[in-house]
Amino acid sequence: MTSAVTIESPKMPVSKHGLPVTIITGFLGSGKTTLLNHILTNQQGLKTAVLVNEFGEIGIDNELIVTTDDNMVELSNGCICCTINNDLVDAVYQVLERQEKIDYLVVETTGLADPLPVAMTFLGSELRDLTRLDSIITVVDAANYSLDLFNSQAAHSQIVYGDVILLNKIDLVDEATLTILERKIHDVKEGARIIRTKNSQVPLALILSVGLFESDKYFDTSSHKHEHHDHSSCDHDHHEHEHHHHSHHLENDGFVSISFQSDKPFAIRKFQYFLDNQLPTNVFRAKGIMWFDESPNRHVFHLCGKRFTIDDDQWHGEKKNQLVLIGQNLDERKLLQQIEHCLCLPPANKGKGFRGGCG
Repeated sequence: MTSAVTIESPKMPVSKHGLPVTIITGFLGSGKTTLLNHILTNQQGLKTAVLVNEFGEIGIDNELIVTTDDNMVELSNGCICCTINNDLVDAVYQVLERQEKIDYLVVETTGLADPLPVAMTFLGSELRDLTRLDSIITVVDAANYSLDLFNSQAAHSQIVYGDVILLNKIDLVDEATLTILERKIHDVKEGARIIRTKNSQVPLALILSVGLFESDKYFDTSSHKHEHHDHSSCDHDHHEHEHHHHSHHLENDGFVSISFQSDKPFAIRKFQYFLDNQLPTNVFRAKGIMWFDESPNRHVFHLCGKRFTIDDDQWHGEKKNQLVLIGQNLDERKLLQQIEHCLCLPPANKGKGFRGGCG
């Protein structure tokens, strides 16, 4: 779980919680470049910067390119693509110092790299106060993996540290092969979040946090329009109270978002239990505005894979819980019941031998 504290930096004006960063890792030829192109061309109004080792390999559509210089390509949709050259930190500063604000940063590692040192660049250096590591996405080539890859330290690390694994090129192999490969991934990382993809096509709401609460960005959600930012760590057991919920299909078949809303607070311990013991592996993404009985603050919750953060904020308006889960083939009824059980017990039920209430 992430726990670094983010603060305002005197160096330059940035958002309170830093620029969100997604790291894309994966074996050579797995589809990382295709995924980067997918991100760059489907941002729907968000300005993303992509840092790569060689942007010549990305093959960005010429019609999208506005200007290009030695190490930067600017696109007509507001996104930019930069080469890392020698130093990742310098490249990130180059993005942060731009006059035009960037909403999101995506960094591609080389195919043979262990992603951990790249992640530590954002967690343990001067960048920690300016950026927020959002997720590590690992792309696996289903059609061209070998058993040796799983004995490679770098390949092992890519799976171990991946918040979400994209099992790509599934159209090139049969179901039996996919099942074997998924079993091998689970051997390396128990409870891995695996999304099957063709041509690295994945709903961006599953791999990037930006826009998750903004209506019509990635799915129709009638009343959820909230700011998004996060951090720290957060518990579950039993009971319920009134809430409203609905689900909507994302653009890609099989992916669904489930919304939960309640005017009752959660118990921290119960919600932690839900995250640690009940959240299924086919939930890839979650985001919420959270009210805990134990805290006067408004909390902004964000989850990718098993990595989650909870940030403190101030309430403006009435207190309530709002939570959105995004995943594949979800048991909506069971999940909503489990989330409902995270709510505090009403006073009438306290002291009746039921453990896990609030207060």
